[in-house]
Amino acid sequence: MSRSAPPGLKDLSRQFLAFLKLNRNVSPHTLRAYDTDVTQFVTHLSGRHERPASELALSHFDTDGVRGYMAELHDRGNSRASGARRLAAVRAFAKYLVREELLGDDPTALVGAPRRERTLPAHLGTEDIGRLLEAPDVSTIAGRRDAAVLELFYASGLRLSELVGMDLEDLNLSGRVVRVRGKGGKERLVPLGEEPAWRLGRWLRDGRPALARGACDALFISVRGRRLDTSALRRLFPHPHSLRHAYATHLLEGGADLRTIQELLGHSSLSTTQLYSHVDARRLRKVYDRSHPRS
Repeated sequence: MSRSAPPGLKDLSRQFLAFLKLNRNVSPHTLRAYDTDVTQFVTHLSGRHERPASELALSHFDTDGVRGYMAELHDRGNSRASGARRLAAVRAFAKYLVREELLGDDPTALVGAPRRERTLPAHLGTEDIGRLLEAPDVSTIAGRRDAAVLELFYASGLRLSELVGMDLEDLNLSGRVVRVRGKGGKERLVPLGEEPAWRLGRWLRDGRPALARGACDALFISVRGRRLDTSALRRLFPHPHSLRHAYATHLLEGGADLRTIQELLGHSSLSTTQLYSHVDARRLRKVYDRSHPRS
């Protein structure tokens, strides 16, 4: 009695999608994305081996085929993020086949994902910052709080989670410095200028006492006397991280070096801070053009 032929790659891709739908409870949107990406990969292999997709065998799913697919995506102008997403779908397909003992080795294991472009996020200019900081109505208690929040954001480059996590004891107004508890429990000290220190002092004197209830130690509290949370701050300012980028960019443009910016932002690696290196290069070019006799 002859044994039936093993299923081809196209049929196996359909089985993989059915497995995701039944066993992984993925959303319809995710399932459509996997369907598109895996189908596109199978189509690439079909063209590579010059045979219909229905005739592709498991042996056609190899490392060279995956690398060729990634090269094709690059040649077609796909972004690195798009390429990484499509490779993730192919990896998931490969892992399914290995788990089902249809493939011995994962053909995607030696294929690296495209490195993501590291571009500097758009930041607010100094005039934009000025308008933002003057926007709160400081005749109200909430306005005095919001003004202090925005001043501290821009003056210290805090992450959103760091700001909402600050307690009263973290603020030293006489020394004009704040203690920040960052990622991984690491602490750092960040200096403050006169204006943010004054705004914070006004909030502590003429705002916070009227809202404080119980023993809440949070620096910033809501009108109900509770610690201000990230969702409330995002309603106040939809893109708070842009203030952190503005902080770093304006320091660089003012002459600060990357290593100092790294410490102030609480980056564990200088490579993260080097996101801003082209700003530093632009500043250095201006200094060179202005100063060097052969510029």
